[in-house]
Amino acid sequence: MIAFLEAGLNSLAIHHIGNKLRNERFVLSDEPVALQDQLLSQLLMQYFLSGFDKVNEIFRLYHPSGDLNLNEVYHFASAIFDEPESFQENSKQLAKHLYESQNHPKIKPGELYIAYFEQVQVDGELHNAIGIFKSETKETYLKVFPQKDGFGLSYEQDAIDIRKLDKGCLIFNTEKEEGYKVAVIDNTNRGQDAVYWKDEFLKLRVRNDNYNQTTNVLGVYKNFVTEKLDDEFEMSKADKIDLLNRSMKYFKEKDSFDTEEFGQEVIGNEQGIASFLNYKKGYEDEFETPIPDSFDISDAAVKKQSRVYKSVLKLDKNFHIYIHGNKELIEKGFDDGKGMNYYKVFFKEEN
Repeated sequence: MIAFLEAGLNSLAIHHIGNKLRNERFVLSDEPVALQDQLLSQLLMQYFLSGFDKVNEIFRLYHPSGDLNLNEVYHFASAIFDEPESFQENSKQLAKHLYESQNHPKIKPGELYIAYFEQVQVDGELHNAIGIFKSETKETYLKVFPQKDGFGLSYEQDAIDIRKLDKGCLIFNTEKEEGYKVAVIDNTNRGQDAVYWKDEFLKLRVRNDNYNQTTNVLGVYKNFVTEKLDDEFEMSKADKIDLLNRSMKYFKEKDSFDTEEFGQEVIGNEQGIASFLNYKKGYEDEFETPIPDSFDISDAAVKKQSRVYKSVLKLDKNFHIYIHGNKELIEKGFDDGKGMNYYKVFFKEEN
């Protein structure tokens, strides 16, 4: 979805951001970084961009009021796109906004990089992009060097591993009226201190494209089967796994999703179909995320969701049965003599 074969790094500003709640300060630079060294530019491109080639989910900037201009990142990014000569000054404003957005004492200080890229590819189209990156994790590196009697050894502290980007986002100069296309990475924080990057600083919402539509339907259906069905139907775990397997088969074999077709082929029960549609409608209303009745299926989203679709039937602590196909080949029963449940499994060959 995102590629950099034709990309170039045009401008770069570096600022330092401390933690406001720990009374740490920020330091702003007045001049952009000189980029005459070609090797340095290549290393920076690798550091900033290499992690985005695996990013499929695209967001957009927004503001709760509905006025995009009140989103600070949107405002300053738009100013840079409109007047590239204002890059350094607006990079300072982005740094100040990040400093004010930090709302947790555990947020680490670090360097903030604001970059202006040309010709970055997203969804098959080339666009200029603004990159915002923060480095929080520092490493110590050993350096070996030749000397008179052989080799010497030294080290460098507080260095940056260019293979590990802590936080980053790319704002593509397209779909401005909708809040731009935005790709985001956050590899350091998973708890309450993490929300500031996406929620407080950037203020992001998921862009309702086919990747997210595919993800949403698979997620809603999985929750429907695992959490809702027991309220209305009496079903075994094997039957639930079968329903999940059938839905994943549908998404892997089809090029597009159709709500009516999905209901008939996967659920196959009018009462169950109606229950699923009601559950889906509840999700759309609660999260203000409409899911269209038909859309093109994203293979990347299916691949990601297949990892969390469980097809394992766990029996006490003794057995796990992996169910991948025809549920008619497994039967559940109860043994009165042992007072225990059992499953009978039919197969042709033992591998």
